[in-house]
Amino acid sequence: MGNSKSGALSKEILEELQLNTKFTQEELCTWYQSFLKECPSGKISKKQFENIYSKFFPDADPKAYAHHVFRSFDANNDGTLDFKEYMIALHMTSSGKTNQKLEWAFCLYDVDGNGTISKPEVLEIITAIFKMINVEDQKHLPDDENSPEKRTNKIWDFFGKKDDGNVYTVDIV
Repeated sequence: MGNSKSGALSKEILEELQLNTKFTQEELCTWYQSFLKECPSGKISKKQFENIYSKFFPDADPKAYAHHVFRSFDANNDGTLDFKEYMIALHMTSSGKTNQKLEWAFCLYDVDGNGTISKPEVLEIITAIFKMINVEDQKHLPDDENSPEKRTNKIWDFFGKKDDGNVYTVDIV
């Protein structure tokens, strides 16, 4: 990844990130130094990622959702996020093109990675999202969305799928 002795970002990764994100060289170097302070090993573990999410949702349980987000960002499936994966994920979710965001969302919901999304997979993600919503706030949701099952049914109906059908990339992109 980077030059671990000097703490500098490698030229190759810097150039690749400049080509694939909106970040400048200066921004990337600043982000990299912050990243190394938080993750001296140069990688974020799933546990660290879950802890980061927990700080944003102190009154909820974001562990299940953080697990799925982590999985969708871990491009090389090594169980960690390196700086490149982290920055591409940050770019894609904050300022990426619409089709990039849709591709990421598809990957998030495609829990088993088989290239399709089933209704049980949607329910798994929606249930994880509901765990991050304060119980009091859940009471104010519309009647047709106030439970993971109802929200899943609403989404599934939107795609016009039968319960045993699947959503494919071409259905959303």
